[in-house]
Amino acid sequence: MHRKKVSRISWLHIGMMILYLSATPAFAATAITVHKSPTCGCCEKYVDYLRDNGFKVEARDEQDMSAVKKRHGVAHAASCHTGLIDGYVVEGHVPVAAIRKLLQERPAIIGISAPGMPMNSPGMGEMHKGTLTIYAIPKGDREPYVYSVE
Repeated sequence: MHRKKVSRISWLHIGMMILYLSATPAFAATAITVHKSPTCGCCEKYVDYLRDNGFKVEARDEQDMSAVKKRHGVAHAASCHTGLIDGYVVEGHVPVAAIRKLLQERPAIIGISAPGMPMNSPGMGEMHKGTLTIYAIPKGDREPYVYSVE
């Protein structure tokens, strides 16, 4: 009888380990690369905000942010830093709710932007829900349009 009990416990542990290992990728942090100026304090605050919200951030200091924005097609919706995540561009101080929406919906756009440096955005001051407009950056020569209000 003792042998059967040990056997059941062993199978239970094996089953739990399989469940744990199969679930681990679902809980892995989403990776984002943030290109930023080495002297910008609000960019550092935004990187911290992303990390605090579960993103795995690789921050890259750039000397020519204009070239980065041009290379990724966001010059017409520019802010101070440019993030790259899963095939999309996240330009500026975009809240994580909008990033998660983008990754869930997967629209056929270049990415999303909080143009300029809005004071009610992450890394720029106190956020007030429902006051920050996030724009979609469409492919081609189309103008940015409202993607969400956060």
